[in-house]
Amino acid sequence: MELYHTIDILVGLTFLLVQARISQLLARAAARRYTRGRLALAWCGIVAFDLLLIAGYILSFGAPTASLHLPRVGATVLTAVALFYLLLASAVLILHRALQFLRRRFDARTDPARRRLLTAAGNTALAAPFAVLGYGSFIERLNLHTREIDIPIPGLPRDLEGLRIVQVSDIHLSPFLSEKQLAGVIDAANELRAHVAVMTGDLITAYGDPIDAALRQVARLKSDAGTLACIGNHEIYAGVADYSERQGARLGIRFLRDEAKTLRFGAATLNFAGQDYQPKSLKPNYLEGAERLIRPGAVNILLQHNPDVFPTAARQGYNLLLAGHTHGGQVTIEILHRPISPAFFFTPFVYGLYRIGAQSAYVTRGIGTIGIPTRIGAPPELALIRLRKA
Repeated sequence: MELYHTIDILVGLTFLLVQARISQLLARAAARRYTRGRLALAWCGIVAFDLLLIAGYILSFGAPTASLHLPRVGATVLTAVALFYLLLASAVLILHRALQFLRRRFDARTDPARRRLLTAAGNTALAAPFAVLGYGSFIERLNLHTREIDIPIPGLPRDLEGLRIVQVSDIHLSPFLSEKQLAGVIDAANELRAHVAVMTGDLITAYGDPIDAALRQVARLKSDAGTLACIGNHEIYAGVADYSERQGARLGIRFLRDEAKTLRFGAATLNFAGQDYQPKSLKPNYLEGAERLIRPGAVNILLQHNPDVFPTAARQGYNLLLAGHTHGGQVTIEILHRPISPAFFFTPFVYGLYRIGAQSAYVTRGIGTIGIPTRIGAPPELALIRLRKA
């Protein structure tokens, strides 16, 4: 079984056990307060609530929303509410049980003043998950950063020295990111005066999201050589990959779908190649056929939504991979100067610049969110990449 499937099962089981315990407590409280008809109604309410949580969790995987053609706003909001609740409930229940253990251990031999201090500290700990998720949802999620990074490339032609590429990724235009907010991101990108603009997948999140609005805003990107793009997994889930290509072409966005686009800058050649999102199931055969898109004598850059393909891209001879998909972890904490995020269970290439020999990859945090509309330790990002001679 793939590791990410194992993690999904473990997370799902944790949520199930937590909610089973909460439902048990609610049922006991209802039994103490109500009798007969009202008690039956309370139990029905508890069961209905549990079923909604299960539905929201299942919809968080994205594909069911697309295959069932569910209303986008309702499905997205249900998913967010369910995940918010399950995360908070799990954190609070675990903390509560830990505090109960400590109180039983120390209360008998602790004086009243220290007991009050311990109680206050415990209450603060229980409030912490609410504060952290609130900060991530209302502040950090909208705190756009611009990261400028120099990427060394051996043998870089003089005419490509300092060439500027602006990378936009993982927009996820949805009920939790408005077109007005996206327009502000595009305005900020245009201030960077790029030579080339690229979009590395996930314009939207689910079926019914405003793909035309997303394409319209991406088409506003300004650069000397225009805008190139690749298809992300959510375009595929939502069934809009072909539409994005056709409509994007009308608006001036070139989606590279198993093809390459060669650009000339002075006497130098810059070759951009792209393939649709490569799922984990293709890992033994990542980027099949992409080696034929490489142009000898050019600087070759691959646009691919999934950063996990980097070792394959490096072996094939691409100088640089530009990717997204991970959102920089979206929820990341730092322990002993090392970032910790669930995304590391899926790929070692979560955020930033990576090197394999002379080849490089840059993985951006992107703009939007999936699942829960929150970012912690991974604010949204515009990436400005400058090519430098190694």
